[in-house]
Amino acid sequence: MVLAAGCGGSSGKKPVLAKVARGEVRELVEAPAVVTAKASATITSPAQGRVGRLLVRDGATVKQGQTLMVISAPSAQARLKQAKAADEKAASGTAPVPATDLTGFLAGQDTAAAQAFDTAQQAIDLIPDPAAKAAAQTRLAQAKASYATSRSQAQQAIQSLDDGIGGLQQALSTVAQAQRTQTQAAVLLAQEAIAALIVKAPVSGIVQLGGATASSGASDLSGQLSQLPAGVQGQAAQLLGGSGGGGSTASTTVSVGTPVGTGTTLATVTDGSTLTLSADVDETDVLLVRHGVTATVQLDAVPDASYTAVVQSVGQTPTTSAEGGVTYRVRLSLGAGSNPDRSAAPKPRPGMSAVAELLVRDARNALSVPASAVIRDGSRDFVWADDNGVARKTYVTLGAQGDTLLQVLAGLRLGEQIVTQNGENLTEGQKLPR
Repeated sequence: MVLAAGCGGSSGKKPVLAKVARGEVRELVEAPAVVTAKASATITSPAQGRVGRLLVRDGATVKQGQTLMVISAPSAQARLKQAKAADEKAASGTAPVPATDLTGFLAGQDTAAAQAFDTAQQAIDLIPDPAAKAAAQTRLAQAKASYATSRSQAQQAIQSLDDGIGGLQQALSTVAQAQRTQTQAAVLLAQEAIAALIVKAPVSGIVQLGGATASSGASDLSGQLSQLPAGVQGQAAQLLGGSGGGGSTASTTVSVGTPVGTGTTLATVTDGSTLTLSADVDETDVLLVRHGVTATVQLDAVPDASYTAVVQSVGQTPTTSAEGGVTYRVRLSLGAGSNPDRSAAPKPRPGMSAVAELLVRDARNALSVPASAVIRDGSRDFVWADDNGVARKTYVTLGAQGDTLLQVLAGLRLGEQIVTQNGENLTEGQKLPR
């Protein structure tokens, strides 16, 4: 953003006067930016093994869901076999605990007791002495009562035993079912791991086989740094490049038979059908940026060309630089570009650096003054107005601020005479040249 300042000329030069007029004031916000693709996905190996089949060439255009390669992973096949064996064992379950068969035994005892009581009754019936017969009958009644009590206790004991066995059977069944659930889940996961060995494109785009991996030197130095005292680790990292060892990265290629580990980068698929721009706007300017603001973009790769862009969204999460500056991420749709001779400019590639000039305010037919006429006074802005040949400090309210013109919202009238240059050394009431 252009800051209003009174820098009209060196000391000793005569003030230059002009009338307040109307014009177009274009306020631009400049922000560094980078070209981004519609989508980009990095594909990593799901397991340790080797590239068994490679079905695409480097740089090929692929569609979402297309098979790119198949990983051969014997360890994954072995895990599936083990999981299935464990599941088959769990499926056999636990042999049920046999229920008790004491009901028949108790019925037999009832039959024997009834026969004994009948025999005793027959004997009592043959006793001629009434007193002896009555005494025997009393003893028989007591025997029957005693048997009934014992039988009831036995019945309760049998019921408790059967209930306990039933509860045990239910508990064992629950354990067996839980175990089966786990083994089935293990089989499912192992099958999914096998299915993941068929590597497919997550998005449509251009495939780049292989990827970048950190060199072993960087890993070794990082490990050594971690063994240093905490107070000097940061200083050592800075001396070594600020990255824990300053190690380089190596590019790995992928071909049939290439050994891979879990997490090894296999390929990257980039969808560049629609390009966007990611710009970092300073906190002092971001409040002026809104959806729909247009921008002109210059790419470092094509310095003479000019591209169009439109703001799609303004981020809410701040980013703080190492120097303490705060910026916000602004997304823009990137349009076509043109060369100075009006021919079509080359299509950018994702990752290219750029500079975006966002037209945050465009005041047409606005009351305006030259930027050199406005002087900063603390938190306020003023101009020197011509009041019958003498200078009068007149405070103004500014709107859009362009490179050479500033919009005046309040404080001046159309046609009013003001000092436009060399007014920084004027004083209140000083005579102005005619």
